[in-house]
Amino acid sequence: MVDWMMKKAAVFVAIFIASAAFPSSAHSQLVRESTAPPEQQQNSAKAQTPAGKERASQEVQLTGEESWIDTGIDVQAGEHVLITATGKLRYADAKDDNGPDGLARGFRDLLRVLPFNEAGRGALIGRIVGARRDVLSPIAGRLSVGINQTNDDTGTGNYVVRIEVYSPEGGTVRVVAKQVSSLPGIDNGLFSKIPRRVGNKQGNPGDMVNFLILGSEATMQRAFNSAGWVKVDADVKGTVLHGLLESISKESYLTMPMSQLYLFGRPQDYGWAHAEPISVVRTRNHLRIWKAPFQVNGETLWVGAATHDIGFERDERNNGVTHKIDPDIDLERDYVEKTLMSTGLVAEISHFLPDNPLKEAKTATGGTFHSNGQVLILKLTDTGKDLSADFALNQFDQH
Repeated sequence: MVDWMMKKAAVFVAIFIASAAFPSSAHSQLVRESTAPPEQQQNSAKAQTPAGKERASQEVQLTGEESWIDTGIDVQAGEHVLITATGKLRYADAKDDNGPDGLARGFRDLLRVLPFNEAGRGALIGRIVGARRDVLSPIAGRLSVGINQTNDDTGTGNYVVRIEVYSPEGGTVRVVAKQVSSLPGIDNGLFSKIPRRVGNKQGNPGDMVNFLILGSEATMQRAFNSAGWVKVDADVKGTVLHGLLESISKESYLTMPMSQLYLFGRPQDYGWAHAEPISVVRTRNHLRIWKAPFQVNGETLWVGAATHDIGFERDERNNGVTHKIDPDIDLERDYVEKTLMSTGLVAEISHFLPDNPLKEAKTATGGTFHSNGQVLILKLTDTGKDLSADFALNQFDQH
Protein backbone atom coordinates (compact mmCIF):
# COMPACT_ATOMS: atom_id res chain seq x y z
CA MET A 1 0.00 0.00 0.00
CA VAL A 2 2.82 2.37 0.89
CA ASP A 3 4.68 1.58 -2.37
CA TRP A 4 1.48 2.13 -4.34
CA MET A 5 0.96 5.52 -2.72
CA MET A 6 4.56 6.44 -3.41
CA LYS A 7 4.16 5.68 -7.09
CA LYS A 8 0.85 7.51 -7.28
CA ALA A 9 2.49 10.62 -5.89
CA ALA A 10 5.78 10.32 -7.71
CA VAL A 11 5.52 12.32 -10.92
CA PHE A 12 4.72 15.98 -10.98
CA VAL A 13 4.72 18.93 -13.37
CA ALA A 14 4.80 22.47 -12.05
CA ILE A 15 2.72 25.46 -13.10
CA PHE A 16 4.28 28.77 -12.15
CA ILE A 17 3.31 32.36 -12.78
CA ALA A 18 5.27 33.50 -15.81
CA SER A 19 7.22 36.18 -13.94
CA ALA A 20 8.64 33.68 -11.44
CA ALA A 21 12.39 33.15 -11.51
CA PHE A 22 13.59 29.69 -12.47
CA PRO A 23 17.01 28.27 -11.62
CA SER A 24 19.16 28.30 -14.73
CA SER A 25 20.70 25.03 -15.82
CA ALA A 26 23.44 24.43 -18.33
CA HIS A 27 22.28 20.82 -18.61
CA SER A 28 18.74 21.45 -19.86
CA GLN A 29 18.09 20.86 -23.53
CA LEU A 30 15.14 21.75 -25.73
CA VAL A 31 14.61 18.63 -27.80
CA ARG A 32 11.82 19.67 -30.11
CA GLU A 33 9.23 22.41 -30.29
CA SER A 34 6.19 22.76 -32.50
CA THR A 35 4.64 26.22 -32.74
CA ALA A 36 2.20 25.06 -35.39
CA PRO A 37 1.42 21.58 -34.07
CA PRO A 38 0.19 18.78 -36.34
CA GLU A 39 -3.16 17.13 -35.95
CA GLN A 40 -3.79 15.55 -32.60
CA GLN A 41 -2.20 12.14 -32.15
CA GLN A 42 -2.67 9.38 -29.63
CA ASN A 43 0.33 8.82 -27.37
CA SER A 44 -0.68 5.18 -26.94
CA ALA A 45 -3.47 2.85 -27.88
CA LYS A 46 -5.05 3.36 -24.48
CA ALA A 47 -4.60 7.14 -24.34
CA GLN A 48 -7.42 9.50 -25.17
CA THR A 49 -6.66 12.83 -26.80
CA PRO A 50 -8.15 15.76 -24.89
CA ALA A 51 -11.05 17.58 -26.48
CA GLY A 52 -10.14 20.85 -28.15
CA LYS A 53 -7.45 21.91 -30.59
CA GLU A 54 -3.79 21.19 -29.90
CA ARG A 55 -2.15 24.59 -29.54
CA ALA A 56 1.45 23.67 -28.76
CA SER A 57 3.63 20.64 -28.22
CA GLN A 58 7.17 20.30 -27.05
CA GLU A 59 9.68 17.81 -25.71
CA VAL A 60 12.33 18.69 -23.16
CA GLN A 61 15.18 16.57 -21.88
CA LEU A 62 16.36 16.56 -18.29
CA THR A 63 19.67 15.00 -17.38
CA GLY A 64 20.28 13.51 -13.97
CA GLU A 65 22.03 16.71 -12.93
CA GLU A 66 18.93 18.88 -13.31
CA SER A 67 17.13 20.79 -10.60
CA TRP A 68 14.48 22.70 -12.55
CA ILE A 69 14.15 23.77 -16.17
CA ASP A 70 11.78 26.21 -17.77
CA THR A 71 9.91 24.44 -20.56
CA GLY A 72 9.17 27.72 -22.31
CA ILE A 73 5.46 26.89 -22.49
CA ASP A 74 2.95 29.39 -21.17
CA VAL A 75 -0.37 27.77 -20.33
CA GLN A 76 -3.69 29.59 -20.13
CA ALA A 77 -6.32 28.86 -17.53
CA GLY A 78 -8.76 26.22 -18.72
CA GLU A 79 -6.38 24.55 -21.16
CA HIS A 80 -5.65 20.83 -21.03
CA VAL A 81 -2.02 19.96 -20.42
CA LEU A 82 -1.02 16.44 -21.40
CA ILE A 83 2.32 15.28 -20.00
CA THR A 84 4.17 12.03 -20.68
CA ALA A 85 7.66 11.12 -19.49
CA THR A 86 10.10 8.36 -20.43
CA GLY A 87 13.71 7.53 -19.67
CA LYS A 88 15.86 6.24 -16.82
CA LEU A 89 18.20 7.54 -14.15
CA ARG A 90 20.76 5.65 -12.11
CA TYR A 91 22.09 6.73 -8.73
CA ALA A 92 25.51 5.46 -7.66
CA ASP A 93 24.21 3.89 -4.44
CA ALA A 94 20.99 2.49 -5.95
CA LYS A 95 20.57 -1.16 -6.88
CA ASP A 96 18.36 -0.45 -9.88
CA ASP A 97 17.62 2.17 -12.49
CA ASN A 98 14.52 4.27 -11.97
CA GLY A 99 12.03 5.86 -14.31
CA PRO A 100 10.02 9.09 -13.94
CA ASP A 101 8.09 7.51 -11.05
CA GLY A 102 11.30 7.56 -9.02
CA LEU A 103 12.66 5.08 -6.51
CA ALA A 104 10.45 3.96 -3.64
CA ARG A 105 11.59 5.47 -0.34
CA GLY A 106 13.13 2.70 1.75
CA PHE A 107 13.76 2.82 5.49
CA ARG A 108 17.42 3.80 5.06
CA ASP A 109 16.41 6.54 2.65
CA LEU A 110 13.94 8.24 5.00
CA LEU A 111 16.66 10.47 6.46
CA ARG A 112 17.18 12.02 3.02
CA VAL A 113 15.28 15.31 2.76
CA LEU A 114 13.93 15.70 -0.77
CA PRO A 115 11.95 18.58 -2.29
CA PHE A 116 8.88 16.31 -2.05
CA ASN A 117 9.45 13.80 0.74
CA GLU A 118 6.51 11.60 -0.22
CA ALA A 119 7.61 11.31 -3.85
CA GLY A 120 10.14 8.79 -5.05
CA ARG A 121 13.80 9.73 -5.22
CA GLY A 122 14.57 10.83 -8.78
CA ALA A 123 10.92 11.38 -9.73
CA LEU A 124 9.91 14.06 -12.18
CA ILE A 125 8.50 16.73 -9.88
CA GLY A 126 6.26 19.73 -9.76
CA ARG A 127 2.68 20.19 -8.61
CA ILE A 128 0.46 18.01 -10.77
CA VAL A 129 0.50 14.27 -10.11
CA GLY A 130 0.76 11.57 -12.75
CA ALA A 131 3.25 9.74 -14.97
CA ARG A 132 0.91 10.49 -17.83
CA ARG A 133 -1.45 13.34 -17.14
CA ASP A 134 -4.28 15.12 -18.86
CA VAL A 135 -4.68 18.00 -16.45
CA LEU A 136 -7.04 20.94 -16.63
CA SER A 137 -4.88 23.94 -15.80
CA PRO A 138 -6.48 26.00 -13.01
CA ILE A 139 -4.42 29.13 -13.72
CA ALA A 140 -2.35 30.83 -16.38
CA GLY A 141 1.36 30.30 -15.93
CA ARG A 142 4.69 28.93 -17.08
CA LEU A 143 5.37 25.21 -16.99
CA SER A 144 8.56 24.03 -15.34
CA VAL A 145 9.85 20.53 -14.63
CA GLY A 146 12.59 19.08 -12.46
CA ILE A 147 13.88 16.00 -10.66
CA ASN A 148 13.17 15.06 -7.05
CA GLN A 149 16.70 15.07 -5.73
CA THR A 150 19.05 17.16 -3.64
CA ASN A 151 21.78 19.30 -5.17
CA ASP A 152 24.52 16.92 -4.03
CA ASP A 153 22.67 13.74 -5.04
CA THR A 154 22.53 13.54 -8.82
CA GLY A 155 22.08 10.59 -11.12
CA THR A 156 23.22 9.61 -14.57
CA GLY A 157 20.81 9.29 -17.47
CA ASN A 158 17.93 11.45 -18.60
CA TYR A 159 14.18 11.84 -18.93
CA VAL A 160 12.36 12.98 -22.03
CA VAL A 161 9.18 14.84 -21.15
CA ARG A 162 6.57 15.52 -23.81
CA ILE A 163 4.11 18.33 -23.13
CA GLU A 164 1.01 18.97 -25.24
CA VAL A 165 -1.32 21.90 -24.66
CA TYR A 166 -4.92 21.83 -25.89
CA SER A 167 -7.21 24.84 -26.05
CA PRO A 168 -10.54 24.53 -24.22
CA GLU A 169 -13.24 22.81 -26.24
CA GLY A 170 -15.57 25.47 -27.56
CA GLY A 171 -13.14 28.32 -26.93
CA THR A 172 -12.33 30.51 -23.97
CA VAL A 173 -13.90 29.66 -20.62
CA ARG A 174 -12.47 32.52 -18.63
CA VAL A 175 -13.88 35.91 -17.79
CA VAL A 176 -11.51 38.75 -18.65
CA ALA A 177 -11.23 41.24 -15.79
CA LYS A 178 -12.02 44.83 -16.73
CA GLN A 179 -9.84 47.69 -15.51
CA VAL A 180 -12.05 50.53 -14.25
CA SER A 181 -11.20 53.94 -12.85
CA SER A 182 -13.58 53.60 -9.90
CA LEU A 183 -16.07 51.25 -8.27
CA PRO A 184 -19.35 52.25 -6.56
CA GLY A 185 -18.95 52.53 -2.80
CA ILE A 186 -15.14 52.65 -2.88
CA ASP A 187 -14.44 56.13 -1.58
CA ASN A 188 -12.84 58.00 1.29
CA GLY A 189 -15.96 57.46 3.36
CA LEU A 190 -15.30 53.73 3.20
CA PHE A 191 -11.59 54.14 3.92
CA SER A 192 -12.36 56.23 6.98
CA LYS A 193 -13.58 52.95 8.53
CA ILE A 194 -10.54 50.91 7.44
CA PRO A 195 -7.23 51.28 9.30
CA ARG A 196 -4.22 51.87 7.05
CA ARG A 197 -2.27 49.14 8.82
CA VAL A 198 -2.84 45.90 10.67
CA GLY A 199 -1.19 45.30 14.04
CA ASN A 200 -0.10 42.69 16.52
CA LYS A 201 -1.98 41.76 19.69
CA GLN A 202 -0.21 44.52 21.62
CA GLY A 203 -1.38 47.13 19.11
CA ASN A 204 1.96 47.73 17.43
CA PRO A 205 1.42 48.65 13.75
CA GLY A 206 2.49 46.07 11.18
CA ASP A 207 1.73 45.40 7.52
CA MET A 208 -0.04 47.88 5.26
CA VAL A 209 -3.61 47.26 4.11
CA ASN A 210 -2.98 47.11 0.37
CA PHE A 211 -5.93 45.31 -1.21
CA LEU A 212 -9.72 44.93 -0.88
CA ILE A 213 -11.91 42.21 -2.33
CA LEU A 214 -15.64 42.47 -3.01
CA GLY A 215 -17.40 39.11 -3.15
CA SER A 216 -18.86 36.25 -1.19
CA GLU A 217 -16.73 34.10 1.09
CA ALA A 218 -17.16 31.10 -1.20
CA THR A 219 -16.10 33.04 -4.29
CA MET A 220 -13.14 34.56 -2.47
CA GLN A 221 -11.92 31.10 -1.48
CA ARG A 222 -12.47 29.78 -4.99
CA ALA A 223 -10.41 32.62 -6.43
CA PHE A 224 -7.42 31.99 -4.17
CA ASN A 225 -7.60 28.22 -4.61
CA SER A 226 -7.86 28.52 -8.39
CA ALA A 227 -4.91 30.91 -8.47
CA GLY A 228 -2.68 28.39 -6.72
CA TRP A 229 -2.64 30.00 -3.28
CA VAL A 230 -2.77 27.65 -0.32
CA LYS A 231 -4.58 28.28 2.94
CA VAL A 232 -2.72 28.56 6.21
CA ASP A 233 -4.18 26.95 9.30
CA ALA A 234 -5.33 29.35 11.99
CA ASP A 235 -3.75 27.34 14.83
CA VAL A 236 -1.00 29.64 16.06
CA LYS A 237 0.70 26.78 17.97
CA GLY A 238 1.46 24.77 14.86
CA THR A 239 0.51 26.59 11.70
CA VAL A 240 0.70 24.45 8.60
CA LEU A 241 -0.06 25.26 4.98
CA HIS A 242 -2.60 22.96 3.36
CA GLY A 243 -1.67 22.70 -0.31
CA LEU A 244 -3.91 21.87 -3.22
CA LEU A 245 -2.30 18.44 -3.24
CA GLU A 246 -3.14 16.44 -0.16
CA SER A 247 -0.80 13.76 -1.47
CA ILE A 248 2.17 15.97 -0.64
CA SER A 249 3.20 15.91 2.99
CA LYS A 250 2.71 19.11 4.97
CA GLU A 251 6.33 19.08 6.08
CA SER A 252 7.60 18.89 2.51
CA TYR A 253 5.36 21.67 1.27
CA LEU A 254 5.35 24.73 3.53
CA THR A 255 5.30 24.10 7.25
CA MET A 256 6.02 27.69 8.11
CA PRO A 257 3.97 29.48 10.76
CA MET A 258 2.10 32.64 9.87
CA SER A 259 1.77 34.81 12.94
CA GLN A 260 -1.57 36.28 13.90
CA LEU A 261 -2.07 39.97 13.18
CA TYR A 262 -5.13 41.98 14.08
CA LEU A 263 -7.64 44.18 12.28
CA PHE A 264 -11.12 45.18 13.40
CA GLY A 265 -10.17 43.87 16.84
CA ARG A 266 -9.54 40.25 15.82
CA PRO A 267 -6.91 38.07 14.12
CA GLN A 268 -7.06 37.32 10.42
CA ASP A 269 -9.95 35.23 9.13
CA TYR A 270 -7.75 33.65 6.46
CA GLY A 271 -4.07 33.37 5.71
CA TRP A 272 -2.94 32.47 2.20
CA ALA A 273 0.51 31.72 0.83
CA HIS A 274 1.94 31.19 -2.63
CA ALA A 275 5.32 29.61 -3.25
CA GLU A 276 7.28 27.38 -5.58
CA PRO A 277 7.10 23.65 -4.82
CA ILE A 278 10.74 23.56 -3.75
CA SER A 279 10.06 25.88 -0.88
CA VAL A 280 12.29 27.11 1.86
CA VAL A 281 11.54 29.11 4.95
CA ARG A 282 13.43 32.08 3.50
CA THR A 283 10.96 33.15 0.86
CA ARG A 284 7.23 33.07 0.18
CA ASN A 285 4.38 35.29 -0.93
CA HIS A 286 1.76 35.55 1.76
CA LEU A 287 -1.23 37.56 2.84
CA ARG A 288 -3.80 37.88 5.59
CA ILE A 289 -7.41 38.77 5.02
CA TRP A 290 -10.26 39.94 7.26
CA LYS A 291 -13.99 40.12 6.66
CA ALA A 292 -15.01 43.72 7.26
CA PRO A 293 -17.79 44.33 9.81
CA PHE A 294 -19.66 46.31 7.14
CA GLN A 295 -20.61 45.82 3.50
CA VAL A 296 -20.23 47.84 0.32
CA ASN A 297 -23.54 48.23 -1.49
CA GLY A 298 -24.73 44.92 -0.07
CA GLU A 299 -21.55 43.04 -0.98
CA THR A 300 -19.17 41.36 1.45
CA LEU A 301 -15.91 43.26 1.82
CA TRP A 302 -12.59 41.55 2.50
CA VAL A 303 -9.64 43.65 3.66
CA GLY A 304 -6.15 42.28 3.07
CA ALA A 305 -2.47 42.88 3.72
CA ALA A 306 0.05 41.14 1.45
CA THR A 307 3.83 40.97 1.81
CA HIS A 308 6.70 38.96 0.35
CA ASP A 309 9.21 37.30 2.67
CA ILE A 310 12.67 37.53 1.10
CA GLY A 311 14.94 36.43 3.94
CA PHE A 312 15.68 37.04 7.58
CA GLU A 313 16.52 40.08 9.70
CA ARG A 314 17.07 40.94 13.35
CA ASP A 315 13.90 41.53 15.37
CA GLU A 316 14.50 44.82 17.17
CA ARG A 317 11.93 43.95 19.83
CA ASN A 318 13.71 40.93 21.27
CA ASN A 319 16.98 40.69 19.32
CA GLY A 320 15.72 37.46 17.77
CA VAL A 321 15.41 36.50 14.11
CA THR A 322 12.31 37.24 12.05
CA HIS A 323 11.31 37.21 8.40
CA LYS A 324 12.44 40.16 6.30
CA ILE A 325 9.81 41.47 3.90
CA ASP A 326 10.49 43.01 0.51
CA PRO A 327 10.44 46.76 1.26
CA ASP A 328 8.70 47.45 -2.07
CA ILE A 329 5.37 46.03 -0.94
CA ASP A 330 3.59 47.27 -4.05
CA LEU A 331 5.18 44.34 -5.86
CA GLU A 332 3.26 41.93 -3.64
CA ARG A 333 0.04 43.88 -4.14
CA ASP A 334 0.59 43.55 -7.90
CA TYR A 335 1.35 39.84 -7.46
CA VAL A 336 -2.02 39.33 -5.79
CA GLU A 337 -3.68 41.15 -8.68
CA LYS A 338 -1.92 39.11 -11.34
CA THR A 339 -2.55 35.71 -9.78
CA LEU A 340 -6.23 36.31 -9.03
CA MET A 341 -6.81 37.83 -12.48
CA SER A 342 -5.76 34.53 -14.02
CA THR A 343 -8.70 32.68 -12.46
CA GLY A 344 -11.56 34.20 -14.43
CA LEU A 345 -13.27 35.04 -11.14
CA VAL A 346 -12.34 38.74 -11.15
CA ALA A 347 -14.85 40.94 -12.97
CA GLU A 348 -13.42 44.41 -12.31
CA ILE A 349 -10.12 45.83 -11.07
CA SER A 350 -9.46 49.29 -9.74
CA HIS A 351 -6.93 51.16 -7.60
CA PHE A 352 -7.80 53.78 -5.02
CA LEU A 353 -5.58 56.36 -3.34
CA PRO A 354 -7.19 57.18 0.02
CA ASP A 355 -6.74 60.35 2.01
CA ASN A 356 -3.55 60.29 4.07
CA PRO A 357 -2.10 57.36 2.12
CA LEU A 358 0.59 55.25 3.72
CA LYS A 359 3.76 55.62 1.66
CA GLU A 360 6.56 54.73 4.05
CA ALA A 361 6.60 53.04 7.43
CA LYS A 362 8.44 50.79 9.85
CA THR A 363 7.15 47.38 10.89
CA ALA A 364 6.69 46.17 14.46
CA THR A 365 9.88 44.12 14.10
CA GLY A 366 11.97 47.07 12.92
CA GLY A 367 11.88 46.52 9.16
CA THR A 368 10.86 49.25 6.72
CA PHE A 369 8.68 49.35 3.63
CA HIS A 370 7.47 51.86 1.06
CA SER A 371 4.48 52.17 -1.28
CA ASN A 372 2.80 54.54 -3.69
CA GLY A 373 -0.14 54.42 -1.28
CA GLN A 374 -2.64 52.89 -3.68
CA VAL A 375 -4.95 50.10 -2.56
CA LEU A 376 -5.94 47.37 -5.02
CA ILE A 377 -9.69 46.74 -5.39
CA LEU A 378 -10.89 43.45 -6.88
CA LYS A 379 -14.57 42.83 -7.58
CA LEU A 380 -15.25 39.12 -7.93
CA THR A 381 -17.81 37.33 -10.04
CA ASP A 382 -19.35 33.94 -9.36
CA THR A 383 -20.07 33.31 -13.04
CA GLY A 384 -16.56 32.18 -13.96
CA LYS A 385 -15.97 28.44 -14.23
CA ASP A 386 -14.11 27.29 -11.13
CA LEU A 387 -11.30 24.94 -12.13
CA SER A 388 -9.92 24.27 -8.67
CA ALA A 389 -12.23 21.31 -8.09
CA ASP A 390 -11.26 19.78 -11.44
CA PHE A 391 -7.62 20.36 -10.56
CA ALA A 392 -7.98 18.55 -7.25
CA LEU A 393 -9.92 15.66 -8.77
CA ASN A 394 -7.27 15.16 -11.42
CA GLN A 395 -4.56 14.47 -8.87
CA PHE A 396 -5.16 10.73 -8.55
CA ASP A 397 -6.98 10.07 -11.81
CA GLN A 398 -3.95 8.57 -13.54
CA HIS A 399 -4.35 7.61 -17.16
